Amino acid sequence: MILVFGSINMDLVASVAAIPRPGETVLSRGYCTLFGGKGANQAVAAARVSEGRVAMVARVGRDSFGEACLANLKENGVATEHILAGDDPTGCAFITVDAAGENAITVASGANGAVSASDLPDALVGADTLLVMQMEVPLDASLATARRVKAAGGRTIWNFAPAIDLSAGELADVLTATDIFIVNEHEALTAAGLLGTSASDLEAAARTLAVEGRVTCVATAGAAGAIAYQPDGTRHHAPALDIRPVDTTGAGDTFVGILAAEIAAGSALTEALRLASIGASLACLKVGAQAGMPTRAELEQGRA
Repeated sequence: MILVFGSINMDLVASVAAIPRPGETVLSRGYCTLFGGKGANQAVAAARVSEGRVAMVARVGRDSFGEACLANLKENGVATEHILAGDDPTGCAFITVDAAGENAITVASGANGAVSASDLPDALVGADTLLVMQMEVPLDASLATARRVKAAGGRTIWNFAPAIDLSAGELADVLTATDIFIVNEHEALTAAGLLGTSASDLEAAARTLAVEGRVTCVATAGAAGAIAYQPDGTRHHAPALDIRPVDTTGAGDTFVGILAAEIAAGSALTEALRLASIGASLACLKVGAQAGMPTRAELEQGRA
């Protein structure tokens, strides 16, 4: 079973000619309301390609955004019975997307900040559990949950996104509780720096994290695809599709969700990496974090 412990947001997305600089105001012809949150995105991405159960432990508000987010997860095949509703408003992300498909995102955490390790029932923790986490809910809750799953013989995937400020000790705790550590270039350099290294590029940072952190480090590199280093220094690479991106929002979450689905299904790391890279590419062809996430058929065909 894939268990996603993480965030749920409603995304408000506006298309602009260029992302505003500090102090600058830009105009957009309109905006759209889309489902998001890194946890929810990764759960949906996994559910669309997985034949097994995908469940979430998370929180939403008692509001219309929360009701809509729960309904969307159910429609996408994600089990929601362990998502709690509380007094804090459902999380919301404010996203601007420029003409080249790049984005800038501000997240108001809301109910995501109330997620607790105690929200996870013992019935969901076992040797068959593959836990997927991000950095949009409280770190102490994620760490406690990861340790419970590891103690039960399960496996953990930790997406170090967004790369919040951590101490070296906190990062060490994260790596100890992690089997597969997923980063982009910025996140890799940030994490490697906390280990006291002077890595200046993605390759060096990913290898450092894998070897010194004793984890499998998977690093996404946009149009260059993705690389993975295992703790013994073994390197793997998977290319991205040759596409013209429309919106890169959610591409990283698509990658994480598909990688988790493939690992849970017993695929080798190289195959999981290949399919996750294809899926992330396909996700860039439509506007919105979840709109372009491929089905199993689309993933295997390599086109949306």
